[in-house]
Amino acid sequence: MKFLKKINIGKRVISINHPTYFIADIAANHDGNLKKAKDLIWLAKEAGADAAKFQHFIADKIVSDYGFKKLGKIAHQKKWRNSVFEIYDKYSLNRKWNNELIKTAKKAKIDFFTTPYDYEAVNEINKHVRLFKIGSGDITWLEFMKFVSKKGKPMLLATGASNINDVVRAIKVISKFNKKICIMQCNTNYTASLDNFKYINLNVLNFFKKRFPNILLGLSDHTPGHATVLGAITLGARIIEKHFTDENKKKGPDHLFSMNPKSWREMIERSREIELALGDGVKRIEKNEIYSSIVQRRCVRASKDLKKGELISLSNIEFLRPAPKNSLPPYDFNKVIGKKLKKNIKRGAVLYKKDII
Repeated sequence: MKFLKKINIGKRVISINHPTYFIADIAANHDGNLKKAKDLIWLAKEAGADAAKFQHFIADKIVSDYGFKKLGKIAHQKKWRNSVFEIYDKYSLNRKWNNELIKTAKKAKIDFFTTPYDYEAVNEINKHVRLFKIGSGDITWLEFMKFVSKKGKPMLLATGASNINDVVRAIKVISKFNKKICIMQCNTNYTASLDNFKYINLNVLNFFKKRFPNILLGLSDHTPGHATVLGAITLGARIIEKHFTDENKKKGPDHLFSMNPKSWREMIERSREIELALGDGVKRIEKNEIYSSIVQRRCVRASKDLKKGELISLSNIEFLRPAPKNSLPPYDFNKVIGKKLKKNIKRGAVLYKKDII
């Protein structure tokens, strides 16, 4: 399988050598209110997000009311007061909002896209978006992934609650029609528990690098703060998605584990710092430490006053800081041992090659 190691999202280039692309997943945090949804787009832009993402689902096309009543509430849904179907119905995105949301995103100069959960959503939104995301829960719905991949737009594949067989199966299907893929490590526990950090398994990104050479890497994350984000960027992820809200204490399925404008801005700032800090991997004396190499390194110096013609030995040299340009480092001391001095040298002075015969 071959993949593009560089893709374009509008004017943004996504690759290991370019800045990380940040997606604010507004998801259900609009709380069924159009104004709230539009305000969140602006807040995401102000906080430094590159994209504002929504989720296009309709309750009866994503969940079985009968099925969940039969199953009972488990996982994060145990805390929901209403039935699973009622929650999905309440927080579904009104598709009549599409044009307003798209216009708002254009005004805010932020990318707009979505995670679609049915064929109609893909067709309705396709001409308005530059990319699509496949949610973790649909990693086994091969026909749907094939349908989305044929649109020819960059695809983000979330891999939460899946194993490597699931991932390989999905990638094979998508890559037959689309090489613009970002594979996103993800853990789909939505409780905001600190215990979740031990299940994020960021080192899977290293495995993805080897299993899918050149594929773009990403992280779709639901943990508090931005520790996992910094780790993912360090390991090569260049697309980051986290949920976004204006207030974490609000009621709703997504607010608790979302980032808010303040924490989002902090995440962006720290991420840009880690990007700078990663460098190019070439070990060298950097421009900002040239003077440090002079004041901190030792060189060969006279341990006492020396006369012209005197032989240099271990008894009359020592290794002390600083080490100015052209001075001899300690590992080269044998180059002066047994040699005669051309001139008088004071105690503590540097022994240069030009000073010896």
